[in-house]
Amino acid sequence: VAARDADKARAAGSVAPLLGVPLGVKDSYLTKGLPTSLGLGGLAHFVPREDADAVRAIKGAGALVFGKNNLVEMSYGLTGHNARYGQVKNPFARDRVSGGSSSGSAASVAAGIVPASLGGDTVGSIRVPASLCGVVGFKPTTGRWPRNGVAPISHTLDTTGVFARSVEDCALMDQVVTGEMAAEPSGRGYDAKGTRLAYAPRQVLDLVDPEIEGRFREVVRRLRDAGAEVVEVDLGDDFGALTQTATWSIFFHETMGAISEFLRRHDIPTTFEEIIEGLKPELRDTWRHVVLPEGAGAISAEAYQTALAVSRPEIQRRLDEVFVARGVQAILQPTTPCTAPLIEQQTNFQIAGRQVSHLTLANHTVLASSVGLPGISLPAGLSRGGLPIGLELDAPLGSDGTLLDLARRIEGVLSAG
Repeated sequence: VAARDADKARAAGSVAPLLGVPLGVKDSYLTKGLPTSLGLGGLAHFVPREDADAVRAIKGAGALVFGKNNLVEMSYGLTGHNARYGQVKNPFARDRVSGGSSSGSAASVAAGIVPASLGGDTVGSIRVPASLCGVVGFKPTTGRWPRNGVAPISHTLDTTGVFARSVEDCALMDQVVTGEMAAEPSGRGYDAKGTRLAYAPRQVLDLVDPEIEGRFREVVRRLRDAGAEVVEVDLGDDFGALTQTATWSIFFHETMGAISEFLRRHDIPTTFEEIIEGLKPELRDTWRHVVLPEGAGAISAEAYQTALAVSRPEIQRRLDEVFVARGVQAILQPTTPCTAPLIEQQTNFQIAGRQVSHLTLANHTVLASSVGLPGISLPAGLSRGGLPIGLELDAPLGSDGTLLDLARRIEGVLSAG
């Protein structure tokens, strides 16, 4: 029916920017008249009476909601496993994970089912699956895109965003959702002249697969060959620990309050306690340990306040030394430290010969998440085994238009090679 209506509108002269375009929507977004499960079995038949603000925006631009995308339960995971609705498989290799938590959104774009899908990103839930599935994943500056009507984890860190097959399509979606005109393309095509980029090898190359490091250094060489100035910076020996501790502390401490408020505000027919009881056992154990205030690993109010009032300003200060003092437009890093792990080894696997947990997939994406920077993951080629490798660009707060234009140019440099 919606497709027929779009045909009629087009015949009547409509120039809506997304008229008739079928889009995917992560099942954490409320969708009027369509079931919205939040990844939970207990909400399999819940049909909201309202749309999330971002869904309303794409519908207003003529888009059709083609379907809801699978996700990790309550968006709490980085590999794409959902006990009730199934493991999302990687379109490049069905024995590999898709990444998460916006797993179905990334995989549906990578598989060519839809040209773009809405996702959500708190510590890397857009950029991690974008990297592992070989698509573009854009996390705007936190707060730039509306979050109303999207199941939350952390009011400080949550960001809505998009997956697409090109930066141009991400820019169009950004324009539709925010109402802001896109930055005029620089028209420079495949060169990177006049761009000033940075990377921090001691921080972002200390735990990566050798093949990822080799590809990343090759990308840096190609960008320099295309006219970019790429400088090495050092964010400090403790930078990784600082961003990890602050970001995860905020993430875990805010979950219970954020979800409880969301359930109340939108008349979701469940309770926080029922959600915990319905989680898969390993996730239920995690929530009882770090999310519930009485949990043995719960983040104290003092530690939470330290993360907000001390750690985040210090992270921002160090980034400002790069962005402001050194005039850098974006920081480059491998989006994920490895290619997609095997499904059967997704909880623990090896990176560069070291045994790691699935949380390691977000080691690099937490940089932008920690202080709300805009970040974008671009496909940067395939490994020898045919698996996607991602390149992340993180830019100063509020510079989303500049970041998208920069990403267009870098996308051109990468595709030209």
